[in-house]
Amino acid sequence: MKDPYEILGVSKDATPEEIKKTYRKLAKKYHPDNYVNNPLADLASEKFKEINEAYEQLSGDSAGGYQGQSRGQSTGGSGNFAQIRNLINMNRLNEAEQALDQLSNRNAEWFFLKGTIFIRRGWHAQGLNFIRQAVNMDPRNMEYRSALNQYMSQSQQYRNVGTNMGGGVSPCDCCQGLICADCCCECMGGDLISCC
Repeated sequence: MKDPYEILGVSKDATPEEIKKTYRKLAKKYHPDNYVNNPLADLASEKFKEINEAYEQLSGDSAGGYQGQSRGQSTGGSGNFAQIRNLINMNRLNEAEQALDQLSNRNAEWFFLKGTIFIRRGWHAQGLNFIRQAVNMDPRNMEYRSALNQYMSQSQQYRNVGTNMGGGVSPCDCCQGLICADCCCECMGGDLISCC
């Protein structure tokens, strides 16, 4: 691995607070959610992973994690939040969920990652519920709030598409169309609906 100081772009005498501040800025910039449907998604994901590993190494935090030690610690689990984020970024959702479910630390980060996994699987309603819980638990976390807003916006777009697919057709419109089609068929010698 390259020099973690070089990866984060901080000097070797940087304070832990400076390292954390720089890390958060870079992690936010290269977070995979910012590169959905973008040709640079793979590159950003790799950079995000590299940034997480560098921060984990510099912070001396074996539990790592995007939010640092206070949110990243796992108690009684076989994994940690930074590793779970990496699994999610690599789209290894089953492994990520398995590692997440083994953690006993069900804090805001846990709920956020669980929601992210669900949304990546296409389970938007359940995923949004988990992310809402994360925001409720840590309302000042901009990553959680931003993700919630983004996913809610996407969810609203899905609903709009779903309701517009039929063009606003009511059951009465369907019946009228069938009666009209039956009349046309009968005029040509056929019978679409035998009871009429």
